[in-house]
Amino acid sequence: MKKRELEGLVGRIRQTRRANATGGMPDGESGGGADLDRIGSLEQRVAHLERLLEGFQDSVYRESERHDKLITELQVQVEPGAISAALAEDARKRGL
Repeated sequence: MKKRELEGLVGRIRQTRRANATGGMPDGESGGGADLDRIGSLEQRVAHLERLLEGFQDSVYRESERHDKLITELQVQVEPGAISAALAEDARKRGL
């Protein structure tokens, strides 16, 4: 879920909460306290999910950076000059 989507979800929850707090509930219905508890619980869950998402994004970024470094190292190793130097060194070690 993208940050904008999460912000939209939180906005809708808050809007519903405000409507319930200002008497948006039909007559004869009570239970505003229970709804507020549920909304508070949902806000906590959304905040927790946002923290998890940020941690996941950080993890993906670090892994991406690690792969980029690895790919760069491999590209340097497969350059013709690097390959010929490695072959020449190997031949010297083997006494060829």
